[in-house]
Amino acid sequence: MAAIDLNADLGEGFGVWRLGDDDAMLDIVTSANVACGFHAGDPAGLMRVCRSAAGRGVRIGAQVSYRDLAGFGRRFIDVAAEDLVADVVYQIGALQAVARASGTSVSYVKPHGALYNTIVTHREQAAAVAEAVRLVDAGLPVLGMTGSALFDEAARVGIRTVAEAFADRAYRPDGQLVSRREPGAVLHDAAQIAARVETMVTSGQVSATDGTLLTLGVESVCVHGDSPGAVEIATAVRDRLKAAAIELRSFC
Repeated sequence: MAAIDLNADLGEGFGVWRLGDDDAMLDIVTSANVACGFHAGDPAGLMRVCRSAAGRGVRIGAQVSYRDLAGFGRRFIDVAAEDLVADVVYQIGALQAVARASGTSVSYVKPHGALYNTIVTHREQAAAVAEAVRLVDAGLPVLGMTGSALFDEAARVGIRTVAEAFADRAYRPDGQLVSRREPGAVLHDAAQIAARVETMVTSGQVSATDGTLLTLGVESVCVHGDSPGAVEIATAVRDRLKAAAIELRSFC
């Protein structure tokens, strides 16, 4: 039987502000990319998410980002490599402590937002992220985009890479994601998204905005937890995959 991991970005509330329905998403996904406090998330909220994930057997990943609470980590920062290494080490370590106190552990690392997109091509920052993971725990896989500079740098230092595809994001013809600043960057039709994901998983392909058929590595599919209708979309994806006899299973 074919199998795939479903992941979502969770723990992104801050103080009295709540973003998405973490508990509902944790009933659907197999891996949770948990914010580490730099782009979103506060300690009490992160502990609640980690405890909920532990109770459901959902794997926890450290979602590391630029230090950018005001911009939700979606703005490029020209940070020095030495500082980025330290920032990523700090974030992984913080979530490791919260997870351990919640009866679970951090199983992988996934960059967030602008950092994720930047290290597809930015060699220096990609190397900094890979080095930070190596320094903390070389056994932690990194979740990211096939063909990225991050994957090259992670492989160079002996870090496992896990290829990710996005259920609800449009792709450019070069295989990168359409910027959220552009119209149509985020998809919203649950049925269409679910059908798209089935095609991704079964064929390893997805259509770009110009109709180009892209070949993707797909070991995990991201369903964003902060999108409008996120729970409906994630439910549709899960049900479509199960109907196609595709098992939902974490990659680690």
